[in-house]
Amino acid sequence: MSVTARDFGIVCGTMPTGPRNAITDVPGVRVGHHTLRAGDINTGVTAIVPHGGNMYRRKVLAAADVINGFGKSAGLVQVDELGTLETPILLSNTFAVGTCANALIREAIAQNPDIGRQTATVNPVVGECNDGPLNDIQAMAVTEEHARLALANASEEMAQGSVGAGTGMSCFGFKGGIGTSSRRIVLDGSDFHLGVLVLSNFGRAGDLVLPDGRRPNPKTTQDAEKGSVIIVLATDIPMEHRQLQRVSRRCGAGLARLGAFWGHGSGDITIGFSTGVVFDHDEPADFVQIRALNEGRIDELFRAAAEATQEAVLNSLCAAEAMAGRGRQKRRSLADWLRQSER
Repeated sequence: MSVTARDFGIVCGTMPTGPRNAITDVPGVRVGHHTLRAGDINTGVTAIVPHGGNMYRRKVLAAADVINGFGKSAGLVQVDELGTLETPILLSNTFAVGTCANALIREAIAQNPDIGRQTATVNPVVGECNDGPLNDIQAMAVTEEHARLALANASEEMAQGSVGAGTGMSCFGFKGGIGTSSRRIVLDGSDFHLGVLVLSNFGRAGDLVLPDGRRPNPKTTQDAEKGSVIIVLATDIPMEHRQLQRVSRRCGAGLARLGAFWGHGSGDITIGFSTGVVFDHDEPADFVQIRALNEGRIDELFRAAAEATQEAVLNSLCAAEAMAGRGRQKRRSLADWLRQSER
């Protein structure tokens, strides 16, 4: 089990979590990693799979929110235009975006041989952060096979910290990586979940603020805030595309609570999807019915997005162990700092 913020008594907000306190509390959602660790190579791929069916044929509602656009992600333009997600989401390093996109395209064609011939092309969605300080990013070590392995490893139980895409990431001067958290929301007497997964690679050293007001400082020389964070938000709550985009935007509030200000060189992006609204690629009807949230209840989702994002980032920091990467550059673990502060 990964070490989490709650293991140190750190709780973000007041809302209840799901049973795993993870994005996989949303029914059907699975996460997989493939990690590369060899010499100066410290990188990998993380896959977020919204459901176990054919995603091209059964697309889910999706939206994206660009907090600061210093990023090289793929697929966000069509997500915003059409409001659907038709592949799993892959996360990796900046120079692996094209490779991961190709892997998603090949997987979709294998399931749907009519893609690009009898029917439309496919929109692969890939998010990235620059792991260059700890990883030899110029080696371009990630292959399509690594992306396929991450997809094949997807399950409800997921590791956090320096795994998959998070292997070489840094956050607030500490070792960053993959983190997750969830919140449970009761609507019309039924339990729903909103979960967040982050790839944390942002924040100036010394700017991190814990919920209790402490300011951990790894005492590193980091000049500017020029990292990135990719946030993947998942829920089973039915919504309109506009509502989902509004909820996705509130993930930025969770980053701000931590002390982030979304610097000039930071690529901060949220990709949100709801499994509560599914679109049939081969829909024969002229009109379809969409179930949507009562807008008067949306504040609960706003709060959930902010709380889960804040906690997911802290979980990524607590789960990530100290690392010496490319050129012996080092990053401390927040968990080690917290243990020392308790003495």
